[in-house]
Amino acid sequence: MKLLRYGPAGQEKPGILDADGNVRDLSGKVPDFAGAGVSVAALDAIRALDIATLPVVANPGRIGACLASVPNFFCIGLNYAKHAAESGMQPPKEPVVFNKATSALSGPFDPVIIPRASTKADWEVELGVIIGREALYVSEADALDYVAGYCTINDMSEREFQIERSGQWVKGKSAPTFGPVGPYLVTADEVPDPQALKVSLTLNGTVVQNSSTADMIFSVRQIVSHLSQFMKLQPGDIIATGTPEGVGMGMKPQRFLKPGDVMEIEVQGLGRQRQEAVAAQ
Repeated sequence: MKLLRYGPAGQEKPGILDADGNVRDLSGKVPDFAGAGVSVAALDAIRALDIATLPVVANPGRIGACLASVPNFFCIGLNYAKHAAESGMQPPKEPVVFNKATSALSGPFDPVIIPRASTKADWEVELGVIIGREALYVSEADALDYVAGYCTINDMSEREFQIERSGQWVKGKSAPTFGPVGPYLVTADEVPDPQALKVSLTLNGTVVQNSSTADMIFSVRQIVSHLSQFMKLQPGDIIATGTPEGVGMGMKPQRFLKPGDVMEIEVQGLGRQRQEAVAAQ
């Protein structure tokens, strides 16, 4: 299934794509896509509906983030071999884990706001993993059983805040609009192998990131299992699994976002995003 949320910001309604690509309204059938609303059990209940009987949304308008909110927004750093190389760093021995503030969550076509005092706003196409059941001390063999679905993410970053200022990476990852997710939550049954997906990002029409999840150092199985050794993952948690080479920080000379720049982001089978960078007011 491909699930989505449509409507003005703060007033989104849940929907589902039918076999013809039409949006069908799930209002009244589900509360929203967040927390227990994207648990494996909740998704099974949606799967049992007769989608053809749901109202067609003739003009859905704005597409919002595929999740209304998230309990936790986890991220994995330096998880593509070529990206680690372009960053001048050795591949990590275990996943590099950090957080993005949940208030960074944003729609896939909403503008990305460059923060005040920012000089190094950067882009990162990533495969997103959405947790579907509580996971604690999960084995790698069983890890994918805890995944509700997948989505496209642009893990926006401010490199000065992230790297050159004191403290943790979260400061450079968490500005409002720095977490575009969607357009769809694609259920796990539609992604038989999360390690075989093309990922790409274009900047002003030029391809700058073009890779595959096959280049990930730690697989989705390994990431979910690893995180579950240290914390209890919850339904609705989202994990951004790392970005391939081609970020602005890795270019020579470095290239960072300016107002008016347009990013188009895609993970194979999960939908395409488009954001224009704008200055903070």
